[in-house]
Amino acid sequence: MHLDWKKLQTLALAEVEATLAALPAPLREPAARLPVTFERKPNRGLQADGIEADTLGLFCGPDFADEEHATLPPQIILFLENIWDTADGDGKFFREEIRTTYLHELGHYLGLDEDELTARGLE
Repeated sequence: MHLDWKKLQTLALAEVEATLAALPAPLREPAARLPVTFERKPNRGLQADGIEADTLGLFCGPDFADEEHATLPPQIILFLENIWDTADGDGKFFREEIRTTYLHELGHYLGLDEDELTARGLE
């Protein structure tokens, strides 16, 4: 499969929805409220803020515990071209990386740090 933006978005959305549906009910409800957007790569503004150009995903905003006190809502951004590159153009691996990256960023929303995510196999 070659790089086709619409197809990448469709595959990514299907994988995020399947992952969300498979979550335990207590996690599914807060996760379902968290918007997930797809970008090609981190833009110049994000890179200027220290986000690496090859970043796969990003959680922005307050975590679940602090959400009600925030001025901007939280969100997850998945960088599909970077994930595609990591998957070496393999559709199955791309979907697996979408799942892992989504769960990693969702973990940040739920208050987990990098060490806790790594311990769960979500590095």
